[in-house]
Amino acid sequence: MNEKTSMRKAIGDRNRIIVRTSMVGIITNVFLVAFKATVGILSNSIAVILDALNNLSDAVSSLVTIIGSKLSTMKPTKRHPMGYGRIEYMSAMIVAFIVLYAGLAAGVRSVRNIFEPQEANYSVKSLIIIGVAVIVKILLGRYVKAKGKQVNSQALVASGFDALFDAILSFSVFVSAIIFIVFGISLEAYVGLVISVFIIKSGIEMMLDTINDILGHRADPEVARKIKHIACQVPEVMGAYDLFVNNFGPDKDYATMHVELPDTLTVEQVDIITRQIQQDVYSQTGVILTGVGVYSHNTKDDEAAAIRNNVRKIVLDNEWAIQMHGFYVDVKEHTMRFDVVLSFEIESSEGQRIIYDQISKEYPDYDITIVADIDISD
Repeated sequence: MNEKTSMRKAIGDRNRIIVRTSMVGIITNVFLVAFKATVGILSNSIAVILDALNNLSDAVSSLVTIIGSKLSTMKPTKRHPMGYGRIEYMSAMIVAFIVLYAGLAAGVRSVRNIFEPQEANYSVKSLIIIGVAVIVKILLGRYVKAKGKQVNSQALVASGFDALFDAILSFSVFVSAIIFIVFGISLEAYVGLVISVFIIKSGIEMMLDTINDILGHRADPEVARKIKHIACQVPEVMGAYDLFVNNFGPDKDYATMHVELPDTLTVEQVDIITRQIQQDVYSQTGVILTGVGVYSHNTKDDEAAAIRNNVRKIVLDNEWAIQMHGFYVDVKEHTMRFDVVLSFEIESSEGQRIIYDQISKEYPDYDITIVADIDISD
């Protein structure tokens, strides 16, 4: 089985797990909605009714997750050559909106019932149903969360967390019912308000996480370090830099990177090395290196090494200069070029100007080219 076939099989297995897990969530939540809605109506409990509506939003969320998972596997087209994987993030955003709307609606109704209270009437059967619902939600939450982590599905992980929150909220309804039966104190509307606050908080957090995925965020430090380590395992590679990872959906990462190679290598040798790096990185991490740039490293001149060490010291004496790489100097032509990774504490143009002035003062006869890089990966 070649790598492409293996990749397609892995994607297919992932989607089957997402669909199967979401279907379990839908069926479970539909049953909970039916039971809780019946209990809520018969006992005249606003808290139980709101809890049932929350479960209904969970069922809808699972349905949206299935649709998003299916759409995300559509084949790449000329219009969208990187595929449709990011649709899954859009579906997660829809889920977040559903959860947020459910929370706001629950909050409005709870506040209304604080000012216009309605007396509840619980039975033993209703308490048993609510108690069983708590246990079911805990088991469902743990199951969905575990499956989400297994297949790297943010939508499933979010649904799992939401289900565990629901278990806590259902337990609060259960406790308020017991308090009403034992002490005659009605906490219905207040418990409903607490439930709505938790639902709103969950919706906002889900939305913020999804926005981060859509906007793009820093590559996972562990993955970034592993990719650079893999590249540096190739004997001729003297350093790996400028790793930029682009995410086009769960488990669809494309990246570019620079490596530093001796200036004695031929183009043929460089081609062999970069292809080897791409193959090794993909086989060990699943990340596709779409491009490997090359920095030339001085190996023929001791004076060049001395200049490099001196320039590195000057550059890194600035606290906001994180790293210098890609250095190359031609002592005969008096040209010098290198890249500097700058922290976000300073504007790149300002940092570039300061370093240029410092190096020009030390080497006034040299034509200096400095590229200011963004601190995009560890």
